[in-house]
Amino acid sequence: MNTNNNVISVMTWVLLLTLGLLWGGSFFFARMAVEYVPPLTLVFLRVFLAAVALHLYLRGKRELYTILAQRWRAFLVLGLLNNAIPFTLLFFGQTQMGAGLASILNATTPLWTVIIANIVTDDEKMTVPKIVGCLLGLAGMLLLIGPSAISGFGAPVWAQLAIILAAISYGFAVIYAKRFKGTPPVVTATGQLTASSLIMLPVILLVDQPWTLEMPPVRILLVILSLAVLSTSIAYILYFRIVSSAGDTNASLVTLLVPPSAILLGVIFLGERMTLVSLGGLALIGLGLLTIDGRLLAFLKIHRI
Repeated sequence: MNTNNNVISVMTWVLLLTLGLLWGGSFFFARMAVEYVPPLTLVFLRVFLAAVALHLYLRGKRELYTILAQRWRAFLVLGLLNNAIPFTLLFFGQTQMGAGLASILNATTPLWTVIIANIVTDDEKMTVPKIVGCLLGLAGMLLLIGPSAISGFGAPVWAQLAIILAAISYGFAVIYAKRFKGTPPVVTATGQLTASSLIMLPVILLVDQPWTLEMPPVRILLVILSLAVLSTSIAYILYFRIVSSAGDTNASLVTLLVPPSAILLGVIFLGERMTLVSLGGLALIGLGLLTIDGRLLAFLKIHRI
């Protein structure tokens, strides 16, 4: 579908919300894990375990190995842009800041995607609604996370820049992923994670020397497994399905859903309270998403408001 003007389908919104929930949890999994596992090794474990899970799931079906052999160069580029670089930057950044601040900075991805798409593509040009919608979404997240997250901006500048650079890398990855349209999403996810595992393996062998590290507690091993399977394997299947059906810019909207997803998880599973400020932030994010989506403008045009 042409994502420039068309309203996003209900099914795409369901996929976006589910993906936002999975990736919202990833920031908290990562924040717990980096206390025990070096960032580079954590990146490798995340992509390697996720790749293994997908290979076991596919068991060579859907012409997996034929596609991997034919497109291995493209998978290496995608794995670098969408996994190796951003995961490394995110995990290093999260050694110095909480999940809330990291998710806010990561949520600049739609802005970078709009800018990059405007420069390098012909069908994803920048529009006023996209810019306004992204700004509304970011404002809503700042309100949603609240003063405790804002105070987190005392984190080192390099750590904040690392998260922003990760968001930029995601922006390029979203655009690059368009060339995999027509490839089954699960195959694209498997190829990307296999490639990023191969990229990260020599890095950790040279830098972290994992055989010298202490074994983390069992609960952290479970956290890493959840990070790999839930927030990576399953999440990327959904992600590439969204890119294939709704376009790259719309797929990047998921980063606006990550912080509120984390808060909703806290309300459901930890008994945290939803304040009026939180509800206001969620409403602002919803307004931003509807503005980018085109649904709000279509409604206003039909009713001549």
